[in-house]
Amino acid sequence: MPLPCPVLFQPAIAPSLSPAWHSSMPVPILVPVLPQPSITPSQFPSSPGSASPLSQSPVQHCSLPVPSSVSLSPSSAWLSPILSQSWHSTMLGRAVGGSTAAGRRTPSAARDSGAHPFPSPQSALAWARASAKCLNFNSMLILLPVCRNLLSFLRGTCSCCRRTLRKQLDHNLTFHKLVAYALALFTAVHTIAHLFNLERYNHSQQATDGSLAAVLSKMHLQSSDKWLNPIHSNQTTVEYVAFTTIPGLTGVIITLALILMVTSSTEFIRRNYFEVFWYTHHLFLIYFAGLVIHGIAGLVRGQTEESMEEVHPHRCAHYLVHKDEDCSHDCCKVPEFGSIPAESWKWVLAPVLLYIFERILRIWRAQQKVVVTKVVMHPARVLELQMQKKGFRMEVGQYIFVNCPAISLLEWHPFTLTSAPEEDFFSIHIRVAGDWTERLIDTFQQQKPEMPRIEVDGPFGTASEDVFQYEVAMLVGAGIGVTPFASILKSIWYKFQQADQTLKTKKIYFYWLCRDTGAFAWFNDLLASLEQKMAESGKADFLTYRLFLTGWDTSIANNVALHFDTATDTVTGLRHKTIFGRPMWNNEFAAVAAAHPRSVVGVFLCGPGALAKSLQKSCHQHSSLDPRKVKFYFNKENF
Repeated sequence: MPLPCPVLFQPAIAPSLSPAWHSSMPVPILVPVLPQPSITPSQFPSSPGSASPLSQSPVQHCSLPVPSSVSLSPSSAWLSPILSQSWHSTMLGRAVGGSTAAGRRTPSAARDSGAHPFPSPQSALAWARASAKCLNFNSMLILLPVCRNLLSFLRGTCSCCRRTLRKQLDHNLTFHKLVAYALALFTAVHTIAHLFNLERYNHSQQATDGSLAAVLSKMHLQSSDKWLNPIHSNQTTVEYVAFTTIPGLTGVIITLALILMVTSSTEFIRRNYFEVFWYTHHLFLIYFAGLVIHGIAGLVRGQTEESMEEVHPHRCAHYLVHKDEDCSHDCCKVPEFGSIPAESWKWVLAPVLLYIFERILRIWRAQQKVVVTKVVMHPARVLELQMQKKGFRMEVGQYIFVNCPAISLLEWHPFTLTSAPEEDFFSIHIRVAGDWTERLIDTFQQQKPEMPRIEVDGPFGTASEDVFQYEVAMLVGAGIGVTPFASILKSIWYKFQQADQTLKTKKIYFYWLCRDTGAFAWFNDLLASLEQKMAESGKADFLTYRLFLTGWDTSIANNVALHFDTATDTVTGLRHKTIFGRPMWNNEFAAVAAAHPRSVVGVFLCGPGALAKSLQKSCHQHSSLDPRKVKFYFNKENF
């Protein structure tokens, strides 16, 4: 009578363990099995014709046939190569890693012998192979978020797509970081699993008990191309494998490169030692080169497809261990093993070629001549550069990468464009934020007869490009973070001057947070011109702006108190009064929601992460669940 199947599950055994079995065989399915009893070699039948205890195991009653075809969902289709390779590696690990020809011991037998009831060490090869698949997949993704021309192209082609789809392009750097963390995690799993594998390989090579693992490990003595265990000597150590084999040496190199790239990408190092981050990040070239070379030696081997059809391990493991016995019929041949071909290059070829094309395009654009037409020094050591470049076209809120060969040949830094698309030049504002920006400002302040050469790459798209797609927009800038909104406000000024009737936006709320009063002088003239132009056009209520001074002293406060009744602000000279302190965002959002109860409001920020969290929280709190009422969509600048 067949025994009922317990809760324990394992994948059904595929008829082939060849390296490419997943392309021709059905996907493994989970089959309930019973733990097998511990069987010693003496319990095997003395002749091939007698019944084997293995064939009498209750597992035969619980096994399910593998279907000829399996219908896969999209997610299963993605996961099947990883699952199949993991099962393939598990079978190899059990063979070479010390499992007996009869199978696993029961949990009770394992406890009696003092061993752990679960065969976790024997699955180390499966862990290594599965993590390798995940490493290949993530290595394919890691370059895509930093292909900025590709993202700009997608942003342009998706102009008619839904906002939620376009917003995903703004999270490219977050996605890049998550993929990098996944690479670090799977690298650790892959390395630790292979350390266990080497220990098991060593143990199998040194075994003399005639077990299946020992027999398979000695196959290299029969022929140089029939080995399964990559360790052929009892004196082989982990250090020897790590530094004398291609997989070991490349594994060490790419692991060190990955450690340096991840550790130098922390917020502290990027902000304070940008050069360290910039140069160590170019170790990705070594990483990808080592990744492609890593598997070409073929140290991990499996039984060939032809040999699997003739010499299946479930049928022939007994004969391999007891070959000296008389074989009257149905004899098994010696199994043939072959290297599993390297696959990493298949995963990374397309993204690497795309990235190479991206770099060639950026280098070509960087070589085009840039003419600096005007240099302006603003308060608080802010440098404005107005430039011209043949064929340069931009949109509001975009940014460029700037290089000054006189300072550094390799360093490129991103800066938001502060000019409007309607102007015949493009401009950037540069504040001291490190060694490179300080040296650049000092270079232009020296007023030499010949200006230093500037190279420009871009422009590239950002979330601020979508500002005119909203009926109502809230623009929030902190300090120098006002630069993308300067471009937007200038473009609005030109649209009013040209009486542009296609402008979809009906209302703009502008918030500027500064620590000192000198920062307000950067765009005072722009705000004053906007006030005048909107008043002349009869749209004085189109723009509402609030200036917040977050740092002040008693002299500023006393001066403001003395001139409180004046028509213009004493700090900025504008009609709107400067507010001392930080905004109460709940009150601001509530007022906007009350003024526009059925509008879609776009919230745009260029500022620190803490402010981003506060604004994102307010967007969620004040958005109505009713799709017919007010909705706030948060957008943040990411470089």
